[in-house]
Amino acid sequence: MELDKTTEVHLIAAIQRHCQANLDEEVGNLQAAALLDFFMAELAPTIYNRAIADAQQYMHERALDLPAHCYQTEPNPR
Repeated sequence: MELDKTTEVHLIAAIQRHCQANLDEEVGNLQAAALLDFFMAELAPTIYNRAIADAQQYMHERALDLPAHCYQTEPNPR
């Protein structure tokens, strides 16, 4: 998965802030970029697949409920 440059810069800065605030560790751009690459390779596919599964489940539930939203009750013919 490719990130646009703006997002990548934002995420690298977020990693640096997190390391400074929570680990009392200064992390340079190169280290933060390497950590981001690791996260993207190891975590992103799992998160992506979960998001797709959640979206699929949501769409499946909406499709099952479609008749209730699409059809009007017809009067009984006499």
